[in-house]
Amino acid sequence: MSTMNNTPNNSRNLVDTAAANGSFKTFGKALESAGLSDTLRGAGPFTVFAPTDAAFDKLPAGHLDTLLKPENKEELVSLLNYHVINGRRMVADLGKWDSARTVSGKPAPITMSDGQIRIDGAKVTSADIGSSNGVLHGIDKVNIPTKQ
Repeated sequence: MSTMNNTPNNSRNLVDTAAANGSFKTFGKALESAGLSDTLRGAGPFTVFAPTDAAFDKLPAGHLDTLLKPENKEELVSLLNYHVINGRRMVADLGKWDSARTVSGKPAPITMSDGQIRIDGAKVTSADIGSSNGVLHGIDKVNIPTKQ
């Protein structure tokens, strides 16, 4: 697991930090389509579990294109909000939790095994990437919230 730039006073916000990383292009595109970029550029703090581009590639063929259509904006917003929690939470904090209440209102289970943190089954592959308004953790899977 790599750690990069965990200084909380990084001058970049979460959206710009994700863009600068280079592994989260699809996540950034999804944030723009959902209209959430301004929120994640705001004061926060937020903790974002950002699926890598490789994680988005694991979705079934056509699923991402469907989500990015304007008529599916509500579903995309729900999915992205399931990847965000309020506050600045480092991996060391998350390892003490059984679940995290996401901005979508749904809890995401957290497990720790063999030194690896997982949120709803997605492994944290890059941890504690600091930004001016929170922290970003790269994950290897797009978590899909269950419908309730």
